[in-house]
Amino acid sequence: MTKNSTSEVGHDQLPKILSRCLTESATVVHDFEVTSYQLLDGIGVGKYVSSCKFSVSGFDWVINFFPDGIRHDTAGDPSVYLCRVHQTNDAHHVRTKFTLNILEKDDEAQVTNFDVIAHVFSKAASDRGYLKFVEKSKLISLSQDNNGYFIIRCVLTVIKDPRAELKMKTVVVPRSNLQDQLWQMCKDGHGADVTFSAGGQLFNAHRCLLAALSSVFKAELFGPMKEKETKCIQIDDMDPQIFEALLHFVYTDLMQGDEHYKEGKIAKLQHLLVAADRYGLDRLKVMCEGRLCEAIDVETVATTLVLADQHHCTDLQQACIKFMAPRSVLRDVMATDGFKYLLASSPLLMKDILNMLSLSD
Repeated sequence: MTKNSTSEVGHDQLPKILSRCLTESATVVHDFEVTSYQLLDGIGVGKYVSSCKFSVSGFDWVINFFPDGIRHDTAGDPSVYLCRVHQTNDAHHVRTKFTLNILEKDDEAQVTNFDVIAHVFSKAASDRGYLKFVEKSKLISLSQDNNGYFIIRCVLTVIKDPRAELKMKTVVVPRSNLQDQLWQMCKDGHGADVTFSAGGQLFNAHRCLLAALSSVFKAELFGPMKEKETKCIQIDDMDPQIFEALLHFVYTDLMQGDEHYKEGKIAKLQHLLVAADRYGLDRLKVMCEGRLCEAIDVETVATTLVLADQHHCTDLQQACIKFMAPRSVLRDVMATDGFKYLLASSPLLMKDILNMLSLSD
């Protein structure tokens, strides 16, 4: 069966098509100033005065003010409507959001406080507003204070029809392979300026990179106690596979996969944690601690607990004690060589184990 060609390629490596919906709008504030309102009072029901025509997004509008109301059942209270001025053969439906309110003077406090109206204007619905805009008595009082002057403010937003836009991302940025390149340089020895010997195996490396990641390497390679022009530095008490894993982390910021620990995985993770602590690689130490928490078993839990205690790995220590807490599990653990090592090297840990047992009863 042929594999899907995209299964081996990350999504960030494929051409990317971008489609988006664009909805544009235009907003205008129109102030319709009313003067000498006392002269308009009594003009008659259904009669109105209009603002000048103003344009928003290619459509024309007026504000119609009815001083005595648009109908007799409004008790004479004024009405106000926003009206779209239609052109010949203009059948457009125009979606809007608008407000109509009264102000005493420009930019002063509103007398009314109506919410936004959403309305689609058409020939059949060419105006929209308020049948009872304000109480006549309130408007008379206001006009007396301001010599018959007030403002009807309309804030009108015309919303255009949504449209779709399609774009293709033609430039594909490749995935960074800096980690792979650095690790390859380490393995090839290109530009290497220091060599380490671990378990009889030689490893080429770059002083600056080691010093940047590890304060211990920095002191060893550049500090007052630095190796005097030594071409080969001896690494004592460390398996070459562990030192290689340490270098792999320094050059890539990643732990090697589990395939590198097929045999004796837990023991090698334990040794790598010790090496990480030795060279001050705190991130690697925590990563080892996390993997060991997931790999606890009867045979190795005791030695892992000792290791956690010696290297101040609190989370790993608690995970080991919790694993051992059930009496049936502890009985099996006590039969292992690792438990004998625990009793001999860290007898005080038994107190923590006994405390956990008492809590589990």
